[in-house]
Amino acid sequence: MSEGNGPVTVKIILIGNSGVGKSSFMNRYVNHRFTSMYRATIGTDFFSKAVSLDGHSVTLQIWDTAGTERFQSLGTPLYRGAHCCMLVFDVTSKASFIALDNWRKEFLVQGEPQDPSDFPFIVLGNKTDLSDREVSRKKALQWCEEIGAEYFEGSAKDDLNVEQPFLRAAWSGLQQYKKHTLENTGHFQITCKQPRETRNTCEC
Repeated sequence: MSEGNGPVTVKIILIGNSGVGKSSFMNRYVNHRFTSMYRATIGTDFFSKAVSLDGHSVTLQIWDTAGTERFQSLGTPLYRGAHCCMLVFDVTSKASFIALDNWRKEFLVQGEPQDPSDFPFIVLGNKTDLSDREVSRKKALQWCEEIGAEYFEGSAKDDLNVEQPFLRAAWSGLQQYKKHTLENTGHFQITCKQPRETRNTCEC
């Protein structure tokens, strides 16, 4: 547990349908790279990035989860301990936007945040570089207002508005960290009982 303005680790989860660009957005933010070669995430991808927020040195642990049904069982252990959740959809896919409601509900059930009504969600619309848009900014903003989430949209391909949603997620996650440090980071302490006289190892 960090004290004062010491180093802090904030866990951010990206969820949404397969193919919406979660990995592309994350890779563009962390590594400043983009590839048009699509590769479905198998299970999870994990990146780490150091930022400075509110006088804290913050290490972002960014988890990109697979959007396919056969990997959704991995959600429970991955969601727990998250400080912020980014719901990602493709602005050219109405279906991916509609699916966000189920992704959000699943996260709240499996992630078990201490205060679900106050847990921060960032909604991210990707692929604004494409012309065949199916979800308007107005519609996305309306839904975000209903669930109390912040909305950003941009393009991983064109490197458009990539940094802002992650920094906002980091800031929101930091506030969660400050509120529920021990509860939401997943860290815990083990107190060992005295080992048995016949053994030299701890019986934890």
